[in-house]
Amino acid sequence: MDLSKAMMISAAGMKVQGVRMRVIAENLANANSSATAPGVDPYRRKVVTFVNTLDNELGVTRVKVSKITYDQSPFGMRFAPGNPAADKNGYIKTPNVNGLIEATDMKQSERSYEADLNAIEVSKNMMMRTLDLLR
Repeated sequence: MDLSKAMMISAAGMKVQGVRMRVIAENLANANSSATAPGVDPYRRKVVTFVNTLDNELGVTRVKVSKITYDQSPFGMRFAPGNPAADKNGYIKTPNVNGLIEATDMKQSERSYEADLNAIEVSKNMMMRTLDLLR
């Protein structure tokens, strides 16, 4: 039945959004960390990449996590001459995590998850109504 395929596609969407939310939480948890020694890089922001793959068994295209990569944007710099990780000019490297970007990504992930959840609920209700008609 095509409704069960719709539910499986939505479940795959929920799964990747869960991975994305975990990575966002990791980014936010490390946003205020700093390098541990001069010349050492601090935490680098992670980014989730999705890919559509054909599920031959079901005959549908589902989304999966392709890879989790590191954001190559530059690190921030903060003047902290007393910090043991400070360079000769007194600056330390800070993570390239922007809380506003993470919050925006989190909201988008939440909405995608909710949309997939709603699609599953609608598919389930349609299946139930079909079964009621057949009785």
